[in-house]
Amino acid sequence: MKIDIKGRFSFLGGTHPHQNKNLTRESSIQPGPAVKQVAIMLSQHTGAICQPTVKKGDQVKAGQKIGDSNAFVSAPVHSPINGKVKEISLQSHAVLGRSPAVIIEANTENNPPKEPAFSKFTSSFNEEKYSVEQICTAVRDGGLVGMGGAGFPTRVKIEPNPQQQKKTLIINGCECEPYITCDYRIMLEWTNQIIAGIKLARKATGCSEVFVGIEDNKNEAIEVMNAAVQKSSNGDIIKVVPVKTKYPQGGERQLIKAILNKTVPTGGIPPMIGVVALNIATAAAIAEAVAYGQPLTHRVVTVTGEAVASPGNFYVPIGTSVGELIEFCGGVTQKSAKVVIGGPMMGIAIADLSTPTSKTTGAVTILTAEQIGKAKFDRRQTPCIRCSRCIDVCPERLNPTKIAHAVKKGLFDVAADYFLSACIECGCCSYVCPAKIELTGHIKTGKIYLARQKKKMPE
Repeated sequence: MKIDIKGRFSFLGGTHPHQNKNLTRESSIQPGPAVKQVAIMLSQHTGAICQPTVKKGDQVKAGQKIGDSNAFVSAPVHSPINGKVKEISLQSHAVLGRSPAVIIEANTENNPPKEPAFSKFTSSFNEEKYSVEQICTAVRDGGLVGMGGAGFPTRVKIEPNPQQQKKTLIINGCECEPYITCDYRIMLEWTNQIIAGIKLARKATGCSEVFVGIEDNKNEAIEVMNAAVQKSSNGDIIKVVPVKTKYPQGGERQLIKAILNKTVPTGGIPPMIGVVALNIATAAAIAEAVAYGQPLTHRVVTVTGEAVASPGNFYVPIGTSVGELIEFCGGVTQKSAKVVIGGPMMGIAIADLSTPTSKTTGAVTILTAEQIGKAKFDRRQTPCIRCSRCIDVCPERLNPTKIAHAVKKGLFDVAADYFLSACIECGCCSYVCPAKIELTGHIKTGKIYLARQKKKMPE
C-alpha cells in the first residue's frame, strides 16, 4: 500500500529551528569504543533510585543486574560488560549534578562486544508465543525505560490496568530535536526488530489500534517502516502516520494531539485518555528483552556537531563517558564551547566530560565557540515588549513570560498558579523571544525551587 508522505497532522504552537541533521543522517550505526571502565548510574529513570546489589570487589558479567528497587515506579540497572566493581561512589549526573553509580573496570581478556539483535528478527515474528505476563516481566527485569529522554519505566506503561483501559498505542518516531538522528537510523536499520517490539507492546497493553508517528522530513523512514508493517501479520492494526515537521512534534502530548486530536489533561498522563506512547528505540528494546532475555545495557547514541571530527551514530555500552565518546569520534576540530547531553533545544550542558551516558542519552552535541559566541551576541537581553510570540509558539498554550517573571521575583506560588508545572521545557519560547529573555531557563529554575520546597529534590 502506497503511503502519502506529506504529513497532515500537527498541533497548535511550536516552531521551526534549523534541523542540522545532515551531519549524521546518512551515518549508519557503528560499534562504539571498547571501554575500559563504565559508570552505571543508579538513577537513570523516573521514580525511585536503585540500591546496589553488588559491592566493591565483586566480579560481574555482562547483563548482570547490579542495582534494583522494590518501588513500583523504578527500573533495575545492569552491567554492560564483564568486569570488576571498582567502587560505588558519587559521579557526575547530567540532571542531578552528582548521583551514586557503580564503577566497573572491564575485563581486558574476556569482553566480546555486544552485537545489536536486529538480524535475529524477521517480518514473521509471532508475538502470540508470549503471554502478557511474560512480556511485562521481561520488560521489568530488563530495566527498560523510555529512551526518548523521559526515562519512565516501560513496565508501568504497558502492563494492564483495569481502572485505565488502554485503547491506542502510539509509537514515537518523530525525533524532532535538531541534530539527533539515532532513532532515524534505528528505523532504517532495525526495522523488523521495531515491528516485533510494537507487536509485543500492543499485546501487553491490549490496545486495538497502533499508530507510528514519523515527521514528514524522514521520507525514507516512513517508506521503510510502512513496507515492514505491510509485510507483518498486523498490517491492518499498525498504521504509519506521517506528521508535519515541526518542533516539538515528538513531545508525547503534542503527538497525541496531532494524531488523535485528543488532549492529555494538564498534570495527567496519556493512559487517562486510553493512550500509551512509546519511543521507537524503546519498542526495539522490548523485542530484545522479551525474545532473547537481553536487558537494556547498550543503546544508539548520536555524537554530532560542527566541532566533531567524525560525527556519527554509535552502539555503545550504557555508562560510557561522554569524553570517551568524543575521543572515539576523533575529538574536536575547532574550539568547542559547549557539550550538551541531548540536542540544543532540550539538552543539558555539562561541564564534566567524565559524565556517563545513560539509558536516556540519545545524543552528545558539541557546539562551537563561534556558534555560542554568536548566540551570546544575538541574545543580549532587553525588556519584554509584550509581543506574545512566546504564547503563540507554546505547545501547552501557557504564558511563559508571566511564569518567568514570577520566578524572577521569587513568587513561586504565583508561578504555580500560571501552571509552571505544565511546561514541557521545550525551549520554543526562548527561541522566538525578540527580547532574548531566557524564559525556559527561568521556568526550569522555578521548578527546582518548588521541588526543594516540597522536599522532592535535595538542596
